[in-house]
Amino acid sequence: MNGQESVTPLRLGTRRSALAMAQSGMVAREVTRLTGRPVELVEITTYGDTSREALAQIGGTGVFVSALRDALLEGRIDLAVHSLKDLPTAAPAGLLLAAVPQREDVRDALVARDGLALEQLVEKLAGHPARIGTGSPRRMAQLNAWAAANGAAIETVPIRGNVDTRIGYVTKGELDAVVLATAGLNRLGRSTEITEHLDPELMLPAPGQGALAVECVDPALARRLAALDHLPTRAAVVAERALLAALEAGCSAPVAALAGWTGTELRLEGVVGTVDGATLLKMTANGPIVQDGAAEEQAAALGRALAARLLASGAADLMGERVR
Repeated sequence: MNGQESVTPLRLGTRRSALAMAQSGMVAREVTRLTGRPVELVEITTYGDTSREALAQIGGTGVFVSALRDALLEGRIDLAVHSLKDLPTAAPAGLLLAAVPQREDVRDALVARDGLALEQLVEKLAGHPARIGTGSPRRMAQLNAWAAANGAAIETVPIRGNVDTRIGYVTKGELDAVVLATAGLNRLGRSTEITEHLDPELMLPAPGQGALAVECVDPALARRLAALDHLPTRAAVVAERALLAALEAGCSAPVAALAGWTGTELRLEGVVGTVDGATLLKMTANGPIVQDGAAEEQAAALGRALAARLLASGAADLMGERVR
């Protein structure tokens, strides 16, 4: 780089929400450390930020990233940061997934009235259902399944909005609890508001939950950004997203997945169910992962293999749509 290029800021596209800005700020500082170039945040409003409709009605998680991807392809920004669980499994031609930084806590978190955990909340409200808000069919399915298995009375209430809005439903007494991603609360410095971390045995996370994605179009920039990549995280999310892609499931389908890497082997767990929790199909798969440049393909193959087993056991019918 010449002297002029070294001081030209890189334009990092981000959604306007407090969480997106916090995440993008974290990445911006690391990019400056790697490249020596300042980074300016370019705030971009996506359709998912302005619409109040349920995600299932407006096209799924892609509504949060399409405007950022358009800005990249049109050259208005140099890189973009996304919550990886928001990324559609297929990317437009020309975009490079330059880095997947080390993952944050993957668990979901309960924020409940009176500082209560889930079982305590249900016990305290004996006599009427605990009203728990979430915009995620995946969370609804697993909460309802837990309630049925434990004889607990709950009502899952669909909600939208940023973290303040969602937690506000609890503080104002409109809901008894809400479920949010632990990673987002941690990144916002609001982990003290969590009343219980939900164990993945109860609530398996969304594919890619807790991870970030850094996209760009310039191969030279992508090579520099690759230093941000965390191979165990990338392998895990590749497996999870390969499962999601093979199921051809969108945000309206209750699908969960979580992979963990021991260094030589990847273990992937998948869940597909019905929103009412009446049926949950859980399966796991294990496969070797070798750090020889083939880790991504090995991880993807594991995800596809587990998806095939889930489909053979009736997953398509559970998701409410026949997978082609």
